[in-house]
Formats: sequence, structure tokens, C-alpha cells
Amino acid sequence: MNKCPRIIIAGVRGGSGKTTLSLAVAASLRSRLGLKVIPYKKGPDYIDAGWLSMAAHNPCYNLDPFLVSKEKVMYSFLTHFSGDIAVIEGNRGLFDGMDAEGSYSTAELAKFLKAPIILIVDCTKMTRTTAAVVQGITNFDKGIAIAGIVLNQIAGSRHDSVIRESIKRYCPVPVVGSIPRLAKGEMPERHMGLTPYYEHNDAEAVILLAETLADRYLDMAKIIEIANSASSLDMSDALGMTLDDSEGANSGLMGEGHGLRIGVFRDAAFQFYYPENFEELQRYGVEIIEINALDGENLPPVDGLYIGGGFPETNALRLAQNALFRDSVKEAAEKGLPIYAECGGLMFLGKAIVMGGQQYPMAGIFPLVFEMRQKPEAHGYTVIEVNEPNPFYSPGTVLHGHEFHYSAVVEFGAREDISLAFKMKRGCGIADKRDGICYKNVLGTYTHIHALGCPQWARGLIAKAKQYREENVETHS
Repeated sequence: MNKCPRIIIAGVRGGSGKTTLSLAVAASLRSRLGLKVIPYKKGPDYIDAGWLSMAAHNPCYNLDPFLVSKEKVMYSFLTHFSGDIAVIEGNRGLFDGMDAEGSYSTAELAKFLKAPIILIVDCTKMTRTTAAVVQGITNFDKGIAIAGIVLNQIAGSRHDSVIRESIKRYCPVPVVGSIPRLAKGEMPERHMGLTPYYEHNDAEAVILLAETLADRYLDMAKIIEIANSASSLDMSDALGMTLDDSEGANSGLMGEGHGLRIGVFRDAAFQFYYPENFEELQRYGVEIIEINALDGENLPPVDGLYIGGGFPETNALRLAQNALFRDSVKEAAEKGLPIYAECGGLMFLGKAIVMGGQQYPMAGIFPLVFEMRQKPEAHGYTVIEVNEPNPFYSPGTVLHGHEFHYSAVVEFGAREDISLAFKMKRGCGIADKRDGICYKNVLGTYTHIHALGCPQWARGLIAKAKQYREENVETHS
């Protein structure tokens, strides 16, 4: 039995204040109360996860039962829990999922993890109706435990007192906090969430503000009590499972990564990575080499390259100006270097990015020109069927992932040496319900994958990197 004090912070809808509350709780638990906080984020999110990691001073791990099986979600939760308390931020509304049954919702995750829920409610222009909302949610699904309510966007003391009295009279759930309406810009937003912490001009001030909110407006003692009320988890089977067991026998690659160097772009343009993806490569013995695509002069000696997502468009000028580095990446691709690129990484490997009528040259490996749009071109989970040869996946493989991008392909140059390996069973992809553009040992895709839900990813990248190293022994000596 594993006693893991934990809470899930959920909302009535997206944009209700979950991230603000999660940051406030994590920061206060760590800084003011001296607890080791392990943060988690439900859903395929990088931006909120980055802020949570900063607030907790520990890596944030994603728990997503669509991308990853429930057994591996539990495995990830328990094996990464090495602290005093877990703070799990939900996504969207508490019951919102992929269908009318709420499949893959925050509520379903709460049931699976047996985690008590603190619900934040946006009380804008509501008083007594807030109690009706809370009562409806607490009665909607008896399989979850709503253990506390936090009121958000409170206009003043009278607003607060009427809502508190209404909830006390009609709902069997205590109010554990009341957050006033914040001045515009205090918790800045961009795209579907907060501005990434590394782009904010004073991220530490944001965390300090969140911490101050907790100290002033939250009953932290009651929140800790709720976390400690979580029942123990009896998951000896999950903890005893190796990640390969669920896929059947040993893959034959364990230890095969020793001596391999796989480069990863880590800079202001490329930051969207699941820590589990790095851990999976390292589990096989791979050495990860961090690379700055903005300031680096040349691609260092590596056996493979992994380029994640981010906001290359906000750094398009710097990427375009660094022609020496871009040329070194293209040269390596021509020599057969295995490169796996997701979303922002895909854009970097294209011909150019167009913004505001200005075209910024990129690496030019793929004959693609991307244009930035004002609204998302694609947003949501994806299901991919691999149906063409490619460097990393066997045809017939089905992958679960997600895509979220504001860019669109506006030019796709026809070339016989270019192919699209993925059929989109769900999602948009690059063009015409196709994704996974390939050239030599390079694959670019709009879809992000999670390594725990896609063991083929690490195995494919390692196998191809090993082959490349063996074919280029002299260049590594």
C-alpha cells in the first residue's frame, strides 16, 4: 500500500483558474510550508507543466490516459512520487472528455488515482447560483470526491459572504479559499494557456504572486488535510511492471543505447518535451546532448537528433539569422543522421516560416513553407496509422498523440524523395489527412507523442541512431 498525499485541482470549465490555483498551492506548500511538492498535469500540456515545475522546483509529469494506458499512468504517478505531497492540475472542465461518457476526463483520472478534488469556480456575476453549480457537480458522479471549493473572481466582501453562506446552506463541501479578481495581466495568457515561463519577463514574480495568493486567500491547512485524506494506493502490480512488460517480452534494445549521443534542441524556441521521453531514452543508456539552435554555430557530433515543439515563430528572426547552424543540420540530414521532429521542430526543418508577410528561411530539409495564422489550425488528440515506410515506425503501427498548432502549410513542393508515412484516423496532420513527412532518415510530424504510450518511438530512434553510428565509425573516433 502506498500512502501518497494528493489532490486534483479541477474547474467547472477551461479558463476557470485551475493553473493560477495550482501554482499558488504548489508554491506555498514548497516555500512557506517546506514540503517537497511533486506536480502533475492531466492532459497533453507543456506550458502549464512548465510553470508547475517552476513553482514546485521539481519536474512536472503528464498523466493522460488517452496517450498512455491506465497502468502506465499509475506507474508514472507512483514511480515519480518522491516527495511529501502531489499536486495534480486537471484540464478543461472536470467532466469534459472525448465523448458523452466523459472518457479520459479529469473526473475519470480522479477515480483511477482515488484522489480528492478541489474545485475552483469562476463566480463572475454569480452569487447563490454558485451553490447550484457546486451542488450539481457534487451530485453528478458519486464516484468522485469533491473535497473543497475555491471561489474565484470574487468582486468584494459582500459577493464572497453571500456565496459562502449559500454553499454552506445547500452543499456538503467546505469552501477552502476565495480569490479576488486579479488585475489584467498579472497571470498573462497566450494561445490556450499561460505564456511559457521562459518567455515571461519576470517569471519569478508570477510565482511569488501565486504564492502570495495562497497565503492571503487559501486555507492551506485544510488543503493539506484534504490531501492527507486520500486513500492508499495498492498498485504492487503496476510498480512491479517494467515498461517493456506491457508490450510483451524484452525488446532486445535494453542497454543498446549505451554510447549513443542523441541531441535535443533546448532553447527559447524549442521547449515542448515530456520529461518521460528523455527518461525513456536514458533508460536504454542514451546520453542526451542539449543543443541551442539559436546561438549554436554547428551541430555537435551526435548519433541522432530529437527536435520537439515550442514557438519557433517567436524566434524566427534569430533562427533565420543563424544560417551556419541551419546549414549544419541540413548537411547532417543529407549524410543520413536520424532526426525526429515534432510540430515546431517540423517547422524548423521546412523551407521557411511566413509571418506578417515576411518570410524567414529555415533548414530547408523538407519542401514546406509554413504560415502563421491568428487561430489554431488544429487542436486535439490524434490517432495515427503508420501505413508507409519511414525511419522509425513499422507499417501497421497505430499511435495516439496530440496536435496543437497555429501554423499551416501553404507551399508543399513536389519531390520524388519525399513521402508522407502517416494516415490521420483522427486529427489534421500536415495535409490531406496525412502526416509524418520523410526524407532519408528524417521524419517530421505535427503530432506529439508520449514515450510511455509509444514505446516504438524510443526503440525506433535508438535503433536508427545505432545503425548510423556503426556506419560512421570513423567520424566518431
